[in-house]
Amino acid sequence: MWNDSKSLVLSKVCVVLFMVLMVVCAVLAPRLVARLMVMSSIADSAGMVLFLCTIYSGCIPAAGLLVSLHLLLRRISNGDVFVRENTACLRYMSWCCYAGALICLISAIYYLPWATIGIAAAFMGLVMRVIKNVFAKAISLQDDAELTI
Repeated sequence: MWNDSKSLVLSKVCVVLFMVLMVVCAVLAPRLVARLMVMSSIADSAGMVLFLCTIYSGCIPAAGLLVSLHLLLRRISNGDVFVRENTACLRYMSWCCYAGALICLISAIYYLPWATIGIAAAFMGLVMRVIKNVFAKAISLQDDAELTI
């Protein structure tokens, strides 16, 4: 039977898989970009250096987001759900999404499909902000409830 514990384990496994995938993509980026250049004349005209700059600079906020997500899941699995550290973690994750969005939107200058990824990242940043606000409100309500008892 599926339960919260199994869901948390699955989430942690997925975060680790994404971390590994990010490292593999970073290592293979020159080969992947070279292959893209063969398949797309627009990408070829932009040049390999621009793509590699976008990919490697995008790895920085992606790594920050994945580490924060791992810390958040670890706290939740320890029973620390509505705590200020999780709110800070969610805030940092939203800023990582916005940083990735900015990198992609700037990169759309030389390769328009980056805009799609940038818009998706900005939307995820907004979703993370809303979740952060929900957590902050829940923490405030929890604090008020503890004071009244």
